[in-house]
Amino acid sequence: LLFSDSLHIVILASILSLIIYWLIRDCHRVRNLSGKYVFITGCDTTLGNALAKWLDKRGFCVIAACATEQEGQELRSCSSLSLKTVNLDFADSSSISRAVVFVTEETAGKGLFGLVNAAEGTTPAAPTDWLRIDDFHSVLDINLLGLIEITLKLLPLLKKAKGRVVNLINAKGFMAFAGGGYNLSKWGIESFSDILRRDIQHFGVKVSIVGHSFFNAKVNSGIMERDLLRLWNRLPNEIRDSYGEKYFSEYRKAQRSSVKRLCNSDISKVIKCTEHALLAKYPRTRYRAGWDAKFFWLFLSYAPSCLSDMLFYMMFPAPAASGSSVPGVLINI
Repeated sequence: LLFSDSLHIVILASILSLIIYWLIRDCHRVRNLSGKYVFITGCDTTLGNALAKWLDKRGFCVIAACATEQEGQELRSCSSLSLKTVNLDFADSSSISRAVVFVTEETAGKGLFGLVNAAEGTTPAAPTDWLRIDDFHSVLDINLLGLIEITLKLLPLLKKAKGRVVNLINAKGFMAFAGGGYNLSKWGIESFSDILRRDIQHFGVKVSIVGHSFFNAKVNSGIMERDLLRLWNRLPNEIRDSYGEKYFSEYRKAQRSSVKRLCNSDISKVIKCTEHALLAKYPRTRYRAGWDAKFFWLFLSYAPSCLSDMLFYMMFPAPAASGSSVPGVLINI
């Protein structure tokens, strides 16, 4: 064989060996889940609720954070006796502190094996010049700052158990396409997770991000439309006239259509990825759950900006003052 042929064989064999090694390594699981505590936020959402029930069945000692006591009671009624619930308001530091005390007492010196951050607030979402700084705070305080605060306060327990942190974000962590704090929070979680992973890996704590498709949750199109109408009604006449009534009508239709088309009712892929991040001896840094998270949104995030801009221009109308006709919803994803 020629030297170049031998080199190609060596390279291919090395790549194949690395793939086989990764597959074998990826299959290793943590054994004996008895006594391992997992704290899940956002269990008042469809996704968080389903995660709590699933991990409870798998044998974890689940501590589920819910927004209200009633939601906590409903979750306990259809779970094992080992599942505990605690009320948590991410926008309230005192509520976060009380939840941390509850988790500390429940774990009883064993430490916290897993922290799954699934809580989120989504609205308001609207054109940027419709918003005020308070509208950004209402989302960022829950999705980003609340997540950071509770993670920091639980780090001592996570270090003690050499546990792992799993942060759930949806496709808006790949591509920003609606004004408001939601996209900012998801991009912020990406950054926080990357830095946290590198800083605490020396203590045996692992951090994973589960990027998933859009799934049906408690924040539905009705709530989004209500907030959109509230924002529209409070706009100064100058801004409202620059957009026009037809724009508002078409934008509302586009938003409703997007929520309907993008939201998926099958959350099993997210649950499987989260379970792997908790059970794998060597969890992955990033997971992609859902075909659009793996391909469409990821591709669009790396594609030229002109391509993504064109897509969103086709999805949403143009303001009256732009001089363009208001096309309405030309395409549905």
